[in-house]
Order: sequence, then C-alpha cells, then structure tokens
Amino acid sequence: MTIGQPDSAAVATPPARGRRPGAAPLRSKVPEVTALFWVVKILTTGMGETASDYLGRTLGPIPAGALGFTAFAILMVAQFRSPRYRAGLYWSTIVMVSVFGTMAADVVHVIVGVPYLVSTLAFSVALAVILLAWYASEGTLALHSVRTRRRETFYWATVLTTFALGTAAGDLTAGTLGLGYLTSGIVFGALILVPALAGRFLGLNAVAAFWGAYILTRPLGASFADWMGVPATRGGLDWGTGPVTLALTVPIALLIGYLAVTGKDTPADGPAEGGPGAAVPVAG
Repeated sequence: MTIGQPDSAAVATPPARGRRPGAAPLRSKVPEVTALFWVVKILTTGMGETASDYLGRTLGPIPAGALGFTAFAILMVAQFRSPRYRAGLYWSTIVMVSVFGTMAADVVHVIVGVPYLVSTLAFSVALAVILLAWYASEGTLALHSVRTRRRETFYWATVLTTFALGTAAGDLTAGTLGLGYLTSGIVFGALILVPALAGRFLGLNAVAAFWGAYILTRPLGASFADWMGVPATRGGLDWGTGPVTLALTVPIALLIGYLAVTGKDTPADGPAEGGPGAAVPVAG
C-alpha cells in the first residue's frame, strides 16, 4: 500500500461539518499521492532551501523575506480561489511555501537568535496543535478529504509548518549536533522509510504514515541540497546555492509540466463526502 494511498478497505470520510445535506460534491484541491508526488515534493524541499539562502545573501534578509512573502501570498490566494486541483498552481504554491518556510525558520534563528533545538521543539508543538485542531474540527486528516475551505486552510497551515519544522530540524542535526549535511541527509533518508515500512508491515494507519513521511521530506531534501551548495569548509561540495537552485528548478519544472499535461496526479472527483462510494481513510 502506497503511503497516503488507501486500499479498498479504507473507511469512509466523515461528511464535512456544516455542509448542506445533499449538496453537490466539492472537487479535491490536492493531488493523488503517486511516486511522482514524493519525487517532486523532495525536489521542492531542496530547491526551497538553497533558493532561500541564495536570495538572502544576494538581496539581504529583509528584501528577500519581503519578496518571498509576496510571492507566497499571491500564489496562496490563487490556490484558494481555484475551484479544483491544478498541477501548475498547486506545485508552484508548494515551491513558494518551501522558500518562505525556510525564510521563516531562518529568521527565527539568525535574526531573533532562537537556538535550533528550541525552534524545532516549538514548530513541533505548533504542528501538533494544528493537526489536533484539524482532527477535532473535521474528524479526519485524510488528504483526499480536503474538499472544503476550512479543511484546505488546515491543510496549508500544516504544510507551511512542516517546512519550517523540517528546516529547523535539518539545521539542528547538521549544525548543532555536528552530523553535517551529508550525514543528516542519510539519517533522514533512513527515517523516512520508517512510516512506509510501518504502514506496510505493522498496520500503521495510512494517513498517519503519509504525514510522518511528509514531515521528513523537508529535512531530507534540504540536507542534501545544503550539502551540494555549501563550501567545503562546512562539509559541502561548494557548488553554490545559486547553481544548485537552478539545477533543481529544471527537473521540478519539467515534472510539473508533465503532470499538468498528462493529469497523472489529478484527483478523481468522487461522490459527496460520506455518500455512497466515498472511500477515503480517516486518521485514528
């Protein structure tokens, strides 16, 4: 069973609270979870890390932050206004969440002076609060239940927090704990297999497995991207954050274009939530 992609035994998602009975089904605003989903997600995490560092050094922290927030806000508004999932818009938003999420985590450490251990714990608590509030409000954390404005708001709040958390956690292991970027990337690469194996062999809920792996994609991609971009004095390959950003942008753009043209990750518009045939997993 693929992470986040339930089998036929999945139970039906609870109906969206507050929806009018018999209302027409809403379209999903998030993609199907396929192998390409994970590939593009990890690439965007690496690209966001190096792009944030490059912009910060080139423009300065404040102008870079303003630019990142503006692009993030514009795409987020467009994503919320879209009536359905669009590959180009969705993944472009993910890219800017990656860039801005990195900037947010870096500001907390570099400008405010909060240690990575503290920020990692703080973002972990924030993520837990968001997920608990989401589940308490909607009765599900299932990806394919994101068919209402409230659930979409919870979803993007979760995504943004995972990026900030992953940035802090990756820098914590690489810097504070002294593992270095390459070793950190290998560690997170091993850790991301845990929810996959637990979901397949230990019966871990598909939604829990999905979010566990999703959180780990951020420090995984960012650690390897940093390793390629930083100087040799910091244990890296010294390719530069600008070239690494460009090198990652090209395959991201090609894969997004492929998904947009082929519709490989376009979600099926099934029946209304809770209606006959609505099979989406719930958390817990």
